[in-house]
Amino acid sequence: MQVATGTVINDKIILEGVPLAEGARVTVVTRGADEDFALSPTQEDELLESLAEIDRGDCLTLDELLASLPR
Repeated sequence: MQVATGTVINDKIILEGVPLAEGARVTVVTRGADEDFALSPTQEDELLESLAEIDRGDCLTLDELLASLPR
């Protein structure tokens, strides 16, 4: 699992210093043009652990979450 920062140039995301394999699946989280986004080392560790939990299947599916909500 990697966390990468990039910039959109000509409708393509250019990553800063992170090589990705051709065909790699990625998730993109964007912010508004006037918003700052930074994580502390602790927050980055927590984010990476949460993503690892998802990869292991230690999470609820959308259907499971919706079924658990009160009606």
